[in-house]
Amino acid sequence: MTSSSSPSQDTKRLAHTYPVGLRADALMEEDVAWSYEIDGERDGDQLDRSERAALRRVVGLSTELEDVTEVEYRQLRLERVVLVGVWTTGTAQDADNSLAELAALAETAGALVLDGVIQRRDKPDAATYIGSGKAAELRDIVIETGADTVICDGELSPGQLIQLEDVVKVKVIDRTALILDIFAQHAKSREGKAQVALAQMQYMLPRLRGWGQSLSRQMGGGRGGLATRGPGETKIETDRRRIREKMAKMRREIADMKTGREVKRQERRRNKVPSVAIAGYTNAGKSSLLNRLTGAGVLVENALFATLDPTVRRAETPSGRLYTLADTVGFVRHLPHHLVEAFRSTMEEVGDSDLILHVVDGSHPNPEEQLAAVREVIRDVGATDVPEIVVINKADAADPLTLQRLLRVEKRSLAVSARTGQGIEELLALIDNELPRPSVEIEALVPYTHGKLVARAHTEGEVISEEHTAEGTLLKVRVHEELAADLAPYAPVSAA
Repeated sequence: MTSSSSPSQDTKRLAHTYPVGLRADALMEEDVAWSYEIDGERDGDQLDRSERAALRRVVGLSTELEDVTEVEYRQLRLERVVLVGVWTTGTAQDADNSLAELAALAETAGALVLDGVIQRRDKPDAATYIGSGKAAELRDIVIETGADTVICDGELSPGQLIQLEDVVKVKVIDRTALILDIFAQHAKSREGKAQVALAQMQYMLPRLRGWGQSLSRQMGGGRGGLATRGPGETKIETDRRRIREKMAKMRREIADMKTGREVKRQERRRNKVPSVAIAGYTNAGKSSLLNRLTGAGVLVENALFATLDPTVRRAETPSGRLYTLADTVGFVRHLPHHLVEAFRSTMEEVGDSDLILHVVDGSHPNPEEQLAAVREVIRDVGATDVPEIVVINKADAADPLTLQRLLRVEKRSLAVSARTGQGIEELLALIDNELPRPSVEIEALVPYTHGKLVARAHTEGEVISEEHTAEGTLLKVRVHEELAADLAPYAPVSAA
C-alpha cells in the first residue's frame, strides 16, 4: 500500500526539482584545477577518463556509401534512462539527494538521464519494487521520454527485476549493477579487473534466467550405455556450475596477487615506515589531496569512481620523517556487499595503516551522511582501531556554517582545499604529530665510517639533534628498538 492515494502526492517527479541540464553538481564538484607548482612535477601521466572511454562517448556517426545518393546514417547514442526510487525513511530532501546521486552514477556510466520519479511507500513492493499501479505509470513515462532503460535506486531481487521488466517493457537494472558497471569501466590493473569480475559473477549468479532449451534437460547422466540413464542438468544449471568454478578460480588468483602487495607491506614494516591511508566518499577529492601532498600523477576527474586502483606514494613530514600515503577506492552509500568482499584485499591498506585521513566533501548537501557511509565500510574491513583525522575538503566552496558544524562535531578534524592549498600546511603538521613515534631515545657518536647508521636514523627514526665532530656524528635520536641496539655500541659513556 502506498502512503497516499493521489499520484501527484506519492510520486515526485525530479523534473520539478532539478531543471533540465542540472547534472547533480553538488555531488560532482571535483578539484580539477591545474597549476605548474602542483602538477608540473608529477610522476605519472594525467590520463583523462573521457579519453579512456572515447569510443563509448561517441554521440553520432554517419557513413557515406559509394553511391552518394544513398546515405546510411547510423547513430551510436548513450543509453537513455529513467530513474526510480522508493522513499521509505528520512525527509524528502534525503530522497532527492539519493536520487541525485543515482543520476551522477548513471552519467558516470555513460547514460543520459531523462527523468526520475520517487515513490512514497512504507517499504518497497515485494513484486515490482514500486507497486503495480506505479509500475504502469512508470511505463507511461518510459514511452513519453523514449527511454530504453530504467534504473532503480536499490538492490532488486531477481523476481522484482523480471516482473518490473514485464510491465515497463524495457531493460531494468538496479543500483548495484550500475556501480559494478562503473567499476568494470574504470578498472585498469590486473588485480582490479579480477576483483570487479568476481563481484559481477557474485551478483549475476542468482539472477541467471532460463527459457526454452535453457530449462530442458541435457543428454545423459550415466557412465555407459546410450548416455540417457539420468535426467541430466539443465543448461542453466550447467551455467551456474561454470560460474561457481570461475569464481573459485578468480578467488585463488586474487589471493596470489595479494601476496605481492603483502610483501611490499612487510618491507615497509621491516623498515619501520609509517603508513597513512586516504579513505572517503567517492568524488570527495581524495586523489586531489594525494596529488597536493605528494605530487603523484593520479587521475583527477569530475566523476564518481574516476580512480579505482589504489595508489601508494612516498611522503615526508615537516620534521623529515618518511611515511607512505595510500589512496584507496572511493566509497558510496549502500556500497554493494559483493564489492566489499571482492575489494577486501585492496581495502586492507586501510586496516594496516597507522593513520586514516577520512576525506569528506565540505560542499556536499549532507556531509554527515558521507561520513556515516564511509565509517560503515571501515567497520566492515576491521579498521575501527586505526586513528582517524577527518579532512573536510573543498573548504573554498563549502558553506561556512557547514564547516563550523563539522569542525565542532568532529573533534579531530581540519578544513582544507586541495585546489587552493588552504590548510595543507596545518594538515602536514597534524599528520606529523599523529604518526606513531619511535619508542627509544638514544644519544650516539657514530664514526664517519658508519654513515649507513646515520642514514637509517634519518629514515627510520626521528632526529632530535645532530652535530658533526672530529670523531664522528653526534646524534640524539628517537628510534625503534632494533636500530637502538645497533647504535648502542657508539653511545657515549656519560650517556650510558
